[in-house]
Order: sequence, then structure tokens, then C-alpha cells
Amino acid sequence: MSHFFLHTTLGLVILTVLECLAILVPLLMGVAYLVLAERKVLGAIQLRKGPNVVGPFGMFQTFADAIKMMTKETVIPSGANRVLFLVAPFLTFLLAMIAWAVIPTNNGWAIADINVGVLYLFAVSSLGVYGIIIAGWASNSKYAFMGGLRSAAQMVSYEVSLGLVIVCVLLVVGSLNLNDIILAQRHVWFCLPLLPMFVVFFISALAETNRAPFDLPEGESELVAGFFVEYSSLAFGLFFLGEYMNMILMSAMTSILFLGGWLPPVGIAPFTWIPGPIWLIAKICFVLFMFIWVRATFPRYRYDQLMRLGWKVFLPLSLGWMVLTAGFLLATGLLPTTTPHAAAIAASAQTPPAVEAAPSEGAG
Repeated sequence: MSHFFLHTTLGLVILTVLECLAILVPLLMGVAYLVLAERKVLGAIQLRKGPNVVGPFGMFQTFADAIKMMTKETVIPSGANRVLFLVAPFLTFLLAMIAWAVIPTNNGWAIADINVGVLYLFAVSSLGVYGIIIAGWASNSKYAFMGGLRSAAQMVSYEVSLGLVIVCVLLVVGSLNLNDIILAQRHVWFCLPLLPMFVVFFISALAETNRAPFDLPEGESELVAGFFVEYSSLAFGLFFLGEYMNMILMSAMTSILFLGGWLPPVGIAPFTWIPGPIWLIAKICFVLFMFIWVRATFPRYRYDQLMRLGWKVFLPLSLGWMVLTAGFLLATGLLPTTTPHAAAIAASAQTPPAVEAAPSEGAG
């Protein structure tokens, strides 16, 4: 059976499909219960009950909302570009899914354990804004178009800082492989030595996912609902799923880059008994709780405040910290020169090949 899956084309295809389902099915279920958890947490913070009628403790409320959304009529504005109008939500949802191909849930557990996983994630997360821009333009609505423009400007402002933060982590690790980044945090999580960058990354993740207090593309007080104001039914549901999947993705990136990924907080017996995927899920849930907490606590930023924070605060701070990190590592001799993958390849290349035993004289 293992020979079929590993050495035949059909077996590799089936194995890849099963790996994708093993990631995406729990992810979609996680989105459903993330919405419920957000409504419960917001209700608790605002001293109200939240969903509590449909199912025990309101656990089936999200599924009732999903059924209602899927059975509504899809309305396309008469002046809209029909093709792009329908492509935009699918693009947003698709990009939110394919980013999970390189996320390791345990040591070596990833659909594609590539050596440039960080670049892959950065590229996919940057492409996500195109779905919003296309939706804003294709809707043929001034409100939607303004929301798309806001999202583009917001993305440009924070992508630069996000890139410099990731460069700081890569300087310490010396590898673009996400598994190597996690293994480099065996002794200390990067949220401690790189604490300012951890804060910058988390706040930039809020802006990257258009979450409060940076949900300006959806500003209902001035743009009705922003870029998806003309969407309904399943098309709106895909935008909704894409936003919450991006929240989980950015929480996973925060956990991998700064919180040790699937590593336990302490390498002693009671903690090491818990499997790595459970630790990763727990850290993702913690970061998601912070997302929800920020939404319930802070008012929305004005647009000029958002631009000022991105260009005049985060950009100089992340650039300066990157220079300080590189200088410190170079001065102390801690700058990594060989990645774990390169070391393994070099070690295997230096191992002499096994010598075949000479046949005995009597062998015929």
C-alpha cells in the first residue's frame, strides 16, 4: 500500500488530495466555530449573552446562518461586470485556502515542506488584496470602489512593515523554511528577543485582514459596507469565509514566527506528552482571542491615523530593528551561515559510499 502511494502518479495524487482534505475540512469547521466564539466573546465583553437559542449553548447558530445565506438569491447589479463580480469572492476564498499548503502542523507535517515557505506565504497573502480591489471595481458602485481603494492603500502601508519583521526572524534563523523557523525556537520563543517586532507583526496582521480597528475598507459609517456592499448570498459568504480563514492564517503565522509553532512552552514531561498539533491549535486560538478582544476594545482609526501609523511609526521602527538585529548577530558571531537543510545535504555528501563486499572465491 505504501509503495502505491509513494511510487505511482495516481497514488501521489490521492495522497495529496487526502492531505488537503485533512487540512481544509478542520479549517472550515474552525471558521464556523470561530464566528460563534467571536459572538460569544463579544457578548461577554459587552455584558450580554450572545447566541444561546439554536442548539445547546447556541452551537448550531452558525450553521443556521450558513443555510440561510446559501438559500438567498444572488443579486448582480445591472451595471456590474458579471465575470469579475463573480470571480472576486472565489479568488479571495481560494487564496485563503492555498496558503495553508506550507503551514507545518508538526515536525515535517506539511502538504509542501518547501525551503521558501515564508516567501510563498508572503506572496499569497499579498495577492489577497486583488479579490477586494476587483470586487470594488466590478460592482460599479462608488461606495464599493472607495472600499477597494482603501484596502489597496492599507495593504501597501503594512506589507512593507510585515516584510521587514519577517526579515528580522530570517536573520536569526538563517532559513526560509517554516519548519526550521519553529525548530530554531527550541530554547526561547522569538516573541521575547524580538518583542517589538512581535507587536508590530500582530498589529499589522489586524490591518492585513481588515479587522477592527483597521476595518476601514468596510467602514459602514461612511461606505455602507465597503467593497462587498453589492454582494449577497453565496458570493458574500465566500468573502466572509475568506476573511475568517485569513484571520486563522495570520494567527498561524504569528504562532510559527514568534510563539514556537507546535513546540511546547517547556520541554519537560507533562508538556511534551501533548502532541504538537494541539500546541499549535492552542496558540492559534490565543492569537484569535486577541483579534476578538481588540475588536471589542478599540474604536476604528481614521484613515489619516492609519496611514501615519503604517508609514511614520511601523516602517522606521521595523527598519531600525532589522538593522540592530543584523548588527547584534554579526558582532556576537551568532549570524547563521548554514541552514539546517544545507547542513544535512553537506553531511550526506561527505559520507563515504558503502563498499560492496567482494565475492568469495568459491562463489560460482
